[in-house]
Amino acid sequence: MERIDILKELVEKNDSKILLVVLDGLGDIPSIDGKTPLEAAKTPNLDKLSKESALGMHIPVLPGITPGSGPGHLSIFGYNPLKYEIGRGILEALGVGLEVTENDICIRANYAKVEEKDGKLIVNDRRAGRLSTEENKKLTEKITKEIEEINGVKIFMKSGIEYRLSILLRFNEKVNEDMCDILETDPQNEGKEVISPEPLSEKAKIVSEVLKEFLLRVREIIKNEKGNYLLLRGYSTPPIIPNFSEIYKLKSLSIATYPMYKGLTKLIGMETVKVDGFSIKDEIDVLRKNYKNFDFIYLHIKKTDSYGEDGDFMNKLKVIEEFDSYLPEILSLNFDVLCITGDHSTPTIMKSHSFHPVPLLIHSPFVFKGLSERFTEKECLKGELGTIKGEDIISLLLAHSKKLKKYGA
Repeated sequence: MERIDILKELVEKNDSKILLVVLDGLGDIPSIDGKTPLEAAKTPNLDKLSKESALGMHIPVLPGITPGSGPGHLSIFGYNPLKYEIGRGILEALGVGLEVTENDICIRANYAKVEEKDGKLIVNDRRAGRLSTEENKKLTEKITKEIEEINGVKIFMKSGIEYRLSILLRFNEKVNEDMCDILETDPQNEGKEVISPEPLSEKAKIVSEVLKEFLLRVREIIKNEKGNYLLLRGYSTPPIIPNFSEIYKLKSLSIATYPMYKGLTKLIGMETVKVDGFSIKDEIDVLRKNYKNFDFIYLHIKKTDSYGEDGDFMNKLKVIEEFDSYLPEILSLNFDVLCITGDHSTPTIMKSHSFHPVPLLIHSPFVFKGLSERFTEKECLKGELGTIKGEDIISLLLAHSKKLKKYGA
């Protein structure tokens, strides 16, 4: 029997409330002055909370495996990330509000800056100088006016935040995963050649042909713009996945500003809510307005990851300190269980997601307390939770909220 099936049998509904805060890419490794951003940050409120909480580390997928944001989050929500593989494309599409059908292939795209050298397209900037959302919208409108259909396949596009957007290919019949078996065009590093979206299976050829023609036309339409090309990733079809709220008998809400995280939580059955703005304060305002109406609330903070990927130690530290300043307000809402963690580590010296374990804090009346002094990677390694699988987090939150019956006689 799978973990989800066991929990589904054991869960019982009660009035206790759970708050899960995910500081994206939170974990780090020592760099400036031999410290991580968590260690260097001034966090009096987190320090105090840590002394009264259970700390540990979690491994999102497997030791040594670097997780994407999708697998990292699925793990935290109690799903086996090796079983439930969800392409980034479907998450972005749902997150920006595209209506997805069984006839659709969803693609995550970035506006990028490229230049031609010796007949090759070379990527100068994978994010087009972190193109603004408004610039993105203008470019996307320009393309959609020119490209509505290719080879009988309808093309839908919608802007995301900054340089990101979603592309949806709508076929005349149901699609399958094999059709997504295509090379992603993003070389992942500046100075490298754009990759052609070549098919890796027979069934993917029709999609590959559409994408090649699409990119040729896009290049012509926006070649003189700040973002003059599109890098394509995360080709995906709608997956089948158990409903989070039904499994755990929770009325659940997702508070997130970025489309991918809205999309993921919408896909697993959480309610989503509009956040007017992108700041931590904006999200806390939404939390305060909604917390009484839900058993489980997921609150996502993105910028820790963004600054990690930029290699910006000081700004990652500042986001942590900003979150700390709002912690008293969060605690005043009196959730029965509070969990603070990340979906993966993004060390600033690596400028990318990494395989390192992720700090984890669980606050409830039923912890040992007093084993850790601060919320840092090293203090978490000393904590009572030890180093656990990311999948274990949800069962611990349910247990601490007294929502799990005894297993067995």
